[in-house]
Amino acid sequence: MSAEATNPEAAPTDVTVRRRGRARIDLRRLGRAALLNATAGPAPRDRLPDAISHVAEAHRAHHPEADLTVLGRAYALAESSHRGQFRKSGEPYITHPLAVTLILAELGAETTTLTASLLHDTVEDTEVTLDQVRREFGDEVAYLVDGVTKVEKIDYGAAAEPETFRKMLVATGSDVRVMSIKLADRLHNMRTLGVMRPEKQARIAKVTRDVLIPLAERLGVQALKTELEDLVFAILHPEEYETTRALIAGHPGAADELGAVAEQVTAVLREAGIGAEVLVRPRHFVSVHRVRLKRGELRGCDFGRLLVLVAEDADCYGVLGELHTCFTPVISEFKDFIAAPKFNLYQSLHTAIAAPDGAVAEVLIRTHRMHKVAEAGVVALGNPHVGQESDGPGVQTEDGERIDPTRPGWLSRLLDWQQSAPDPDTFWTSLRADLAEDDEITVFRADGSAPGTISLPAGASCIDAAYAQHGEAAHGCLGARVNGRLAPLSTVLGDGDTVQLLLAQDTVSGPSPEWLDHARTPAARIAITGWLQAHPESAAPPAAPTDPRPQPSVPADRRPGAELHADLDGEPPAAVRPAGCCTPVPPDEITGFRVRGGSVTVHRARCSAVDAMRRLGREPVTVRWGDTPQGRVTLLAESFGRPGLLADLTEAIAASGAAVVSANVEPPSEQRVRHTYTLHLPDASGLTALMKAMRDVPGVYDVTRARHTGGLN
Repeated sequence: MSAEATNPEAAPTDVTVRRRGRARIDLRRLGRAALLNATAGPAPRDRLPDAISHVAEAHRAHHPEADLTVLGRAYALAESSHRGQFRKSGEPYITHPLAVTLILAELGAETTTLTASLLHDTVEDTEVTLDQVRREFGDEVAYLVDGVTKVEKIDYGAAAEPETFRKMLVATGSDVRVMSIKLADRLHNMRTLGVMRPEKQARIAKVTRDVLIPLAERLGVQALKTELEDLVFAILHPEEYETTRALIAGHPGAADELGAVAEQVTAVLREAGIGAEVLVRPRHFVSVHRVRLKRGELRGCDFGRLLVLVAEDADCYGVLGELHTCFTPVISEFKDFIAAPKFNLYQSLHTAIAAPDGAVAEVLIRTHRMHKVAEAGVVALGNPHVGQESDGPGVQTEDGERIDPTRPGWLSRLLDWQQSAPDPDTFWTSLRADLAEDDEITVFRADGSAPGTISLPAGASCIDAAYAQHGEAAHGCLGARVNGRLAPLSTVLGDGDTVQLLLAQDTVSGPSPEWLDHARTPAARIAITGWLQAHPESAAPPAAPTDPRPQPSVPADRRPGAELHADLDGEPPAAVRPAGCCTPVPPDEITGFRVRGGSVTVHRARCSAVDAMRRLGREPVTVRWGDTPQGRVTLLAESFGRPGLLADLTEAIAASGAAVVSANVEPPSEQRVRHTYTLHLPDASGLTALMKAMRDVPGVYDVTRARHTGGLN
């Protein structure tokens, strides 16, 4: 590890400050060491070759008990097989695997990874075969070497690069060490890219920017990511790079300004009895460029941040409390990635404080262990298969796939959707889009089934959640409940939301083209696009009227409703009829009121119009049902829009023996549709069964009696 990661078991009052320390693994200097003694040839059998002495030294710093014999054998095979090969820079080719291995050794990779790193180009570029690697070094090393070996361009043509990355990602799904080797390989290649033609430099830099840097971020390997960003920045944005370089050179005293704040922080922590190491952490070029775009003119403290390293998690919060007590905190800058770690394993407290002179300094607070993981990510976790049961390292499924129990959610999603993207162009485009999402959320499944959570990229909608949970069955998704409330499928989900997806029971329903406007994940977009291509008729505009005004009700028949009688002291009314606002049917409790023309309007006893009539001074009239069981009722059906819904509702109504007197369908709003039906019931006692049958129609989420207030005629 870097020299800044000191003894985590220091005494409580051991607070140190380094004004010019760099708490970041300095990978830039490591490549030079790989050139030393690279051509010294094989060493005597009883000692390690001099060429890998730097690798051995770095490896022993992290793994004091490591057996280096296997590294000597791997170097001997790599050196002999690459002998006579040279890089475009003129250096012996063996310097490349040595430099890659040294990068990984400094990050703390274990012996198996370093062995595979030394051999990572042998199968691709020499006469060494994968079977030979397996015989001499075992299945794990062979798996890692095969994972980073490119596919043959003669077999794949222009699709070779996408298919190589697909192969690499699938291998990473079983063992993340595959991608660790690839990232270190790309870093050394980017360092030596100057010998390439400018157009080739730009092409490689763009792939690095779009694919490798996001992968380094997701795997938490910040030490690789930051240098890759600077190298890409210099190639693709040379003017901005030079401006940033000049800006940094123009502020030589920036470290001293931060150092002064660091000394104040050190004094505060020492007085509080908190053991800590306070380091000045300069920003890399891209970070300075981003801060300049965000803040405009930069001050000295903007060129770096303070890093406070402590022994225990609780000490992180102790440091935070002291800083916020003794300095003025910038509350908007506070983030707690310890209680809620980022999806790439990153843990730290972020805050910013204002010193008495007005200088604002950003502060990172973490333990030594957190710092190691923040810098080296998955590399710091070692062999992901250690401790697995039964078959030991590299447990396999029935189809031969190795299982990595630490596989992150984003990688599982990627491996799922790539299976549905056989076309290399679709895979390549979707991969770049997927990796462009730089944050992740977790939503909870309301049904309580395992697993209880769904991991999605930030900005994902209910549509993405549906395909993540149900796969192709999500084609029949009708709507969702988010945090218990009905929500359209376009609803963007937030971290911690609870979501329940409502699916149609039939197999005919499918997505609409509009879903693509709200789908963020490649899995959802590929599935929707595939279904629409297989059902081109579904993409055609609906034949339904587009007039936004409510359609007029059309009477279906004029059959009479249930008999009603009114007691008016022997005076016959002109008519006794049910009110249109609540359409009572037997055996509803009812009450009546005289209206203009001498007729009596009958309401359900709990209708809101009854209270309105009484406030107007209208006297109620005693009414009762006659012997006829038939009746007329108005029902309101609320549903999610889908093809064939109106036909299914009408069929359910007809199957219950009811007749449609009039119907009104409002234009869809946020994928929801309201249907109003006035129905003639041959037997009013069947109303409950009718409403249940309508609710059972896929897409219908509620059916109620009409409750609107009509005119008070």
